[in-house]
Amino acid sequence: MQPKATIKVLIIDDEPLARAELQRLLKKYKQIEVLGEAQNIIEGKALVDDLAPDAIFLDIEMPGGTGLELAEQLKGEIPIVFCTAYNEFAVDAFSLNAVDYLLKPAAPARLEKAIEKLTSLLSETENTQLEDDFKLMVKFADKMKIILLRDILRFESVGNHAAIYTEFGKSYIHSSLSKIEAKLDPSVYLRASRSDIIRLDAVVHLEESINYGLTATLSNGSEVDISRRQASALKKQMSFAAF
Repeated sequence: MQPKATIKVLIIDDEPLARAELQRLLKKYKQIEVLGEAQNIIEGKALVDDLAPDAIFLDIEMPGGTGLELAEQLKGEIPIVFCTAYNEFAVDAFSLNAVDYLLKPAAPARLEKAIEKLTSLLSETENTQLEDDFKLMVKFADKMKIILLRDILRFESVGNHAAIYTEFGKSYIHSSLSKIEAKLDPSVYLRASRSDIIRLDAVVHLEESINYGLTATLSNGSEVDISRRQASALKKQMSFAAF
């Protein structure tokens, strides 16, 4: 199994020196791309929603809310490496399925172990992509129906489940968007934001939004916000320069 080529991460820590030191240590790892930094969980949550990282390096004790609170909000969808000066939080961190737990200042050898765990975890999710004619049995109202993957216009995160939207209606599957995304062809489905994945050929038209993102209208009439970062990537993918 090939390791994930690039792991896109966020650093969320209220201490500027701690963020700078972690940035310095991570430069050793060519597969790690730091998308951005935040100094509290409010800024961090906004960056998660906008940038859709593969993983987060997260402090626990911060003004305005703890890293554990943010982890609970994310519902296990994004792998987390906790970095903190307080080892009494270790039990709580691991109960949230953290990838690893590092005491600050992070020792290079321990950070390397954490990167190995993170790389292994993310590689495990990169299984063979599903074909458009892959069959799923789902329940619409009180009836079971077999549909094809190509019938699904949108996946939406709803708690521990994902809502799927088709021309037949709406149903639910028990899976996270991160696991679903790993099974989909990125040229067919787009991770629009932390909350949504949309099928590109189901997009009827796009409009620019006030936050420099896009709003997509799908063939079923629903509208889905595309984050600024994903909108930029989509524009590049769909431009004439791609030919």
